[in-house]
Amino acid sequence: MKLKMKPVVDDLKPYEPGKPIEVVKEELGLDSVIKMASNENPHGSSQVVQKQLEQAGTPNLYPDGHARELRQAVAHYLQVEDGQLLFGAGSDEVILLLCRAMLSAQTNTVMATPTFSQYKQNAAVEGARIIEVPLKDGVHDLDAMADCIDDDTRIMWVCNPNNPSGTYVDASDFSAFMKRVPSDVLVVMDEAYGEYVEADDYPNSLEMLNTYENLLILRTFSKMYGLAGLRIGYAVGAESFISKLEPLRPPFNTTTLAQKAAIAALDDQGFVHDCREKNLREKKKLEVFFKDNRCFPYPSEANFLLVDVGINGDRVFDALLHRGIIVRSGEALGFPNCIRVSIGTEKENEQFMASFAEWIQAQNG
Repeated sequence: MKLKMKPVVDDLKPYEPGKPIEVVKEELGLDSVIKMASNENPHGSSQVVQKQLEQAGTPNLYPDGHARELRQAVAHYLQVEDGQLLFGAGSDEVILLLCRAMLSAQTNTVMATPTFSQYKQNAAVEGARIIEVPLKDGVHDLDAMADCIDDDTRIMWVCNPNNPSGTYVDASDFSAFMKRVPSDVLVVMDEAYGEYVEADDYPNSLEMLNTYENLLILRTFSKMYGLAGLRIGYAVGAESFISKLEPLRPPFNTTTLAQKAAIAALDDQGFVHDCREKNLREKKKLEVFFKDNRCFPYPSEANFLLVDVGINGDRVFDALLHRGIIVRSGEALGFPNCIRVSIGTEKENEQFMASFAEWIQAQNG
């Protein structure tokens, strides 16, 4: 190809989301397949959302580009100002906008490894130097990350709870970290799985916004709220900073359907509470199961478990796939001897445990 693209594009690899259920069924000749790979809500979305989706409105008209009704609903729920919110087609788009606004070949950005891949991917597109700090016992090493800051640092990424490990940074450590970060360096606290957290010492990042103008919080409706297919997420930060990002946002970037569904989802906190309770109960069952089978699940505050299975994760992934269970191999996530298992429904988890036990038995001859 003779078209002149950024040199970095040649080195980029597309995100691999895993095969859809129907494709796996067709390729392997299976009648039933369970997907426990992408950390979606296995309970779907709220009935309030379902009713809203039945009243889809007018798809021939552009959506409200400012998402006014959703903006007011989220601002009221979080007790922040309307102008502190930036909406995107999933929090992925907000990550892209942050990198576009702040990173260049003359700058660097600091993140943990392994962590959510889109921080690195979008930073690479902008040509920034990427500084990766290994997790310490599966958790962000915030001291080591702070040590990496120099005059060229623009963004620090903290995925909390972290994907793919499920571990979290506590309030004390995060507060100490924020005190070390210069006020002209942005700290992004990605709380995609925050609604699942049970830990009492999880940071109250919203309160910290009153102290730190260089703190930005990412949240999404894709996980707990069950709207992954509609692509809607947002950032919360200092109004002065958000106003600078707004011109970078594509017009009409969130659909009418996504906006209305998100408003309805936010309004049904009973559904959120129910899903959180089910997730905790089923996660505990799986943790016990893995330990009984001599596997090591990382302590998780999310809706998934990263499990050290003692052998290459691709082997376990393939064995489970042929038994109709889709998980994520840790090989692609920076944990080669692990698999990542999304917490399913009670029935799905029972089927998973039966299939995993069957594979274990086959391995033992």
